[in-house]
Amino acid sequence: MTDSNRWLWLAGLFFAGWLIYLLMPILSPFLVGILLAYLGDPLVDRLEERGLSRTWGVVAVFALFGLLLLLILLFLLPMLGRQLVYLYQLVPLVLDWLQQEALPWVQVKLGLAQGFWHLDQLKAMFAGQLGKTTDIVSQLLSQATASGLALLAWLGNLLLVPVVSFYLLRDWDILVAKLRALLPRRREGLVVGLIGECHEVLGAFLRGQLLVMLALGVVYALGLMLIGLDLGLLIGLLAGLASIVPYMGFVVGIGAALIAALFQFGGDPYPLIGVAAVFTVGQLLEGVLLTPLLVGDRIGLHPVAVIFAVLAGGQLFGFTGVLLALPVAAVIMVLLRHVHDLYKLSELYGESSHGDSSGGSAEPSGPT
Repeated sequence: MTDSNRWLWLAGLFFAGWLIYLLMPILSPFLVGILLAYLGDPLVDRLEERGLSRTWGVVAVFALFGLLLLLILLFLLPMLGRQLVYLYQLVPLVLDWLQQEALPWVQVKLGLAQGFWHLDQLKAMFAGQLGKTTDIVSQLLSQATASGLALLAWLGNLLLVPVVSFYLLRDWDILVAKLRALLPRRREGLVVGLIGECHEVLGAFLRGQLLVMLALGVVYALGLMLIGLDLGLLIGLLAGLASIVPYMGFVVGIGAALIAALFQFGGDPYPLIGVAAVFTVGQLLEGVLLTPLLVGDRIGLHPVAVIFAVLAGGQLFGFTGVLLALPVAAVIMVLLRHVHDLYKLSELYGESSHGDSSGGSAEPSGPT
């Protein structure tokens, strides 16, 4: 490649990045649509193998997603709404417990100055807002009226997601074939191999780990609700979401559930034992059944890489950055793996072995 071609490629990449930055406010529905199409493509492919046309396969997958969304709207959202109101009312009680019992104990044990905590203002804020819960609808309506254009734009983006997903999912194989046909012939095998590795990483994470998260959320929520915990559904779903990082869902979930059980049941040990049993069963299911079955031995992203990628994407580019974080992290990880392999084959890595062969000390001989 000549210098002029290199500068041309760099200029093209710079222009593409600048264009993406300018279009970022409208990219979110398209990125969500691409993600949904990527997740739904294996289901459509299986329906095609059973003799269904591509279009009807997409319609069937959309009907399944729509049914799941309808069930969530009809059953989960009202229950979550009630539990969020209960949590909102519980926060002042938690702050009272912290101020009157927990923090004084910490102060005595650590020898801190009296009144090192400042929870009065936070408690007053929650107490003041608690009386306004009946006026939430009017507040939402006033905000919607004041920012009507923003609300219409948000609704437009929301309605755009299924449209983009439908057309991408219907033409997914055609688009992939056309993109592959544009690759340089001499580099096609290398590029397809790299994309295949990225697909393996993303498939293991998105299709595998997300299903594990969903299953754990259901197990935790059902178990806590059977115990009778008022916040069981909310804590169970949060623990399932936190399971995006191994063991984080267990730590977050059991901590929140034990605190909620203490406030609801007092010193009764049986609910606390039940909470511990629920999360122990969830961990056993994850290690013995869910992860081997849904993720298997496919390549996955390291938990630290997941946390850093999501936080960095959100910090740099907002919600759009969060959507792009994991695919970009997967590509970077695959490229770094190949850079590592090239380094191990380079002369730079083999310098020590060459030096040893010419003038290194002899290995000590063992006893004869």
